[in-house]
Amino acid sequence: MPKVVIIGGGPGGYEAALVAQQLGAEVTVVDRDGIGGSAVLTDCVPSKTLIATAEVMTDMAQAAELGISFEDHDGDAATQLGVDLAKVNARVKSLAAAQSADIEGRLSRRDIRIVKGTGRLGPGAGAAGGEVIATAPDGSEEVLHADSVLIATGARPRVLASAQPDGERILTWEQVYDLDERPEHMIVVGSGVTGAEFASAYLALGSQVTLVSSRDRVLPGEDADAAEVLQDVLERRGMNILGNSRMASVAREGDAVTVTLMDGRTVTGSHCILALGSIPNTEDLGLEAAGVQVDDGGFIRIDKVSRTTAPGVYAAGDCTGGFMLASVAAMAGRVAMRHFLGDAVQPVDLKEISSNVFTSPEIATVGWSEAAVTSGAIEADVVKLDLNGNPRAKMQGITDGFVKLIARRGSGVVVGGVVVGPRASELIHPISLAVKANLTVDQLANAFTVYPSLSGSTAEAARRLHRVD
Repeated sequence: MPKVVIIGGGPGGYEAALVAQQLGAEVTVVDRDGIGGSAVLTDCVPSKTLIATAEVMTDMAQAAELGISFEDHDGDAATQLGVDLAKVNARVKSLAAAQSADIEGRLSRRDIRIVKGTGRLGPGAGAAGGEVIATAPDGSEEVLHADSVLIATGARPRVLASAQPDGERILTWEQVYDLDERPEHMIVVGSGVTGAEFASAYLALGSQVTLVSSRDRVLPGEDADAAEVLQDVLERRGMNILGNSRMASVAREGDAVTVTLMDGRTVTGSHCILALGSIPNTEDLGLEAAGVQVDDGGFIRIDKVSRTTAPGVYAAGDCTGGFMLASVAAMAGRVAMRHFLGDAVQPVDLKEISSNVFTSPEIATVGWSEAAVTSGAIEADVVKLDLNGNPRAKMQGITDGFVKLIARRGSGVVVGGVVVGPRASELIHPISLAVKANLTVDQLANAFTVYPSLSGSTAEAARRLHRVD
């Protein structure tokens, strides 16, 4: 029976463990922070739970447009929404802990051994069979034989010497769940996905929000039309967005936090979230001795089946860079174990990855982008259909958002798409299926949709790409 040791219990690790056990391997997971990793305990699950509360606040704030009013027990109109952030964060942490326990129980029921502690590659690792050294919290060590090793150690928030978090007023995105009171004025430094999500959430929860962006707009890496819609909505709702503004330092004095910009301007608020990117957890793993190469940023180099440069050593998840998504980590971990254990495997295709920005409205994307079309990287036709003409959107009071489809010129094969709107994370799925299965716009258009429905706009966009030869 082949022996597999997995270092790290996040999505890349635990999903790989389940596949390896299913395929007949003896599996050990060495985990330091808790099964589920940062995705479950400090990042994805907690942040999206917080955002779920923010979504309800947004819906309630717009209820008057649908003819709904709130009244107190005397029949007087209630005019203000409130949120108990202590209760919100208690729920966030409770759900995260429960999810972690559920996953750990699933592993245990499958006879997957879990070793609490840190792991590093030992003698023989990188030669298609070797050892992993597991160090327990008390300092004791255990030597584990591994025919193959998967490294899934994740990443952590990047901080700067001039902007050190204190866990109280200056925060990384992993530290916000200890707040007991709603911040009066939250300054978010960084306008990428993480920064935009937290800025949108705290704005909906009732905080004054200032977003500091080093670029000219929010979400510089996303579809330009989508970013424009989001920025317009956020500014309309009262967010102060400082474009082309690079942070120099962050300092706290009492209950005030001041962000100093490179041009000398300052912004003062009650709290600050640092959303400055991620650093891979690849130190002290014995990578160099085993022959595992990393790039200049410390991220592990892998191929399309998750192999590193060392025989028998695979890697998955945020420690490898690229698309730092839980879904990608899980897929890469599954692919790694299927490849090692001789099962049928389909290499990860980056052009099939769907992703979502959980702002309000959400932004979901898959496949090729319009920027790639404009640059000439691919010949394709693009159509964009605003949601404000969709009947279901009108019923629900949705005025912002669109569906965008990208299809190869001539064949009409769907190669990409963007959805901006409520629950875009759900609406992107039929487009993802079309990209995965090489469906044409005609095939997508001819699938029945419910009337009225937001997904009807996807079919309509596909119909507009129909070509008559």
